[in-house]
Amino acid sequence: MSEVAAADAPRIRVALVDDQALFRAGIRMLVSSQPDLEFVGEAGSGSAGVAMAAAVGPDVILMDIRMPGMDGIDATIAIVAAAESAGSPPPRIIVLTTFELDESASRAIRGGASGFLLKDADPEFLLAAIRTVHAGNAVIAASATRELFAHFDTPAPALPVEPEAFGALTSRERDIFALAALGLSNAEIAAREFLSEATVKTHISRILSKLILRDRVQLVVYAFQHGLTE
Repeated sequence: MSEVAAADAPRIRVALVDDQALFRAGIRMLVSSQPDLEFVGEAGSGSAGVAMAAAVGPDVILMDIRMPGMDGIDATIAIVAAAESAGSPPPRIIVLTTFELDESASRAIRGGASGFLLKDADPEFLLAAIRTVHAGNAVIAASATRELFAHFDTPAPALPVEPEAFGALTSRERDIFALAALGLSNAEIAAREFLSEATVKTHISRILSKLILRDRVQLVVYAFQHGLTE
């Protein structure tokens, strides 16, 4: 993104919840260095994070999972619930975890988070993740999707019962749903289905609308919970 374009476009408002002051300082500096991002708030605990989110209304929140008192999972659930109660779209929340495929990360995603990252991720990857979830996509690697959701407390049903809303999808939408549920990107789905990325994006948007899902992460959860994955 050019500096001129960044200046004309609204900046993505980013906040951070983490109990380590040094980590918060580093993320604050990193985010503030980007022309298309704005660092709008930080908190050192889950409860303070809930209050901060309500006060400043960030677009994206980076949320540590393990904190004393209210942890990142409960904070994520509270932030999403508060926004929905107020009739406003909840912020996109990226949970930060120390261990790949952490069971806690899957619980946070079920609570409304839009993906997970390792805390030692490269700075450029973290910045890309912020932009990715703000655009409505997930930040879960395709190779980790199945393993991540295997950590869910409740397994997929042995005898899947197709949800009524799923019946409203067209044949093409079902094909794209299946590929998105496996974690494929728009580009990968486009190549597989011989479609343009714009067409795939339109189909994904319609699928999310019909199933009343917020983003692609919820789509994966939906597929897993209803036994719609291959």
